Amino acid sequence: MKTTVPAGSLRPTRTTTVTVGDLQVTVDDHDRTRPFLVLHGGGGVGTVRGFAALLSERTRARVIVPTHPGFGGTTRPAGLATTRDLAAAYLALLDELDLVDVTVIGNSFGGWIAAEMALLGNPRLSGAVIVDGIGIEVEGHPVTDLRGLAPSELAALSFHDPAKAPRPPAGVSGPRPDLAALASYTGPAMSDPTLITRLAGLDLPVHVIWGESDGIVSPAYGKAYADAIPRSAFTVLPRSGHLPQVETPEELLGAILDLGD
Repeated sequence: MKTTVPAGSLRPTRTTTVTVGDLQVTVDDHDRTRPFLVLHGGGGVGTVRGFAALLSERTRARVIVPTHPGFGGTTRPAGLATTRDLAAAYLALLDELDLVDVTVIGNSFGGWIAAEMALLGNPRLSGAVIVDGIGIEVEGHPVTDLRGLAPSELAALSFHDPAKAPRPPAGVSGPRPDLAALASYTGPAMSDPTLITRLAGLDLPVHVIWGESDGIVSPAYGKAYADAIPRSAFTVLPRSGHLPQVETPEELLGAILDLGD
């Protein structure tokens, strides 16, 4: 492993590059006790770093935060083509790190990955939290097409209060690189028509958490996600959009801990 210390006020214990077969995964590693794997969505790893630091600080947990290969300028091998491929790679990462009793928390695309990881039935996982996840198809509640949206339009869909949205980098216009990386895994529909039926076979406790003001995937979509999973709980967070870990992190943490995840 290569270890570096990143700059910034909310610093993880360390950032490492872990080799898993022919795949190199960059992870933020908050090395404490109980393990959590926190998975970001299309907005990139920056959308979960602050919450991962909060989770680690409040629970004294070990929190692993990978950057999905292909996001943030990282390399993605040609063989890593689908969400299920990425789920299998992250289970191999848990093997490499020798982690057990892991709770995986995924937001948006990360929630889809978390669902696929849970479906693989690996004994290293003890539970999953899906936060405003994507991946299923729900009649009458499509995933909003993000292609071509201006940053202000994306913020309006993603936040209960768009003023809380991080400002895009100066000079950014048009599709952002991480949205392109997202589409390379998910396809333009950002869904798998088989996922909702496959979830019926999931034998793991899953907490589905949704922002009531999510304009990308509605709370009705979230309820359908929870209803498809036999051992699930469903929580709606008020004054939250698609990124509760950014907009209302304390409320999200409270919802996770209230159910013992």
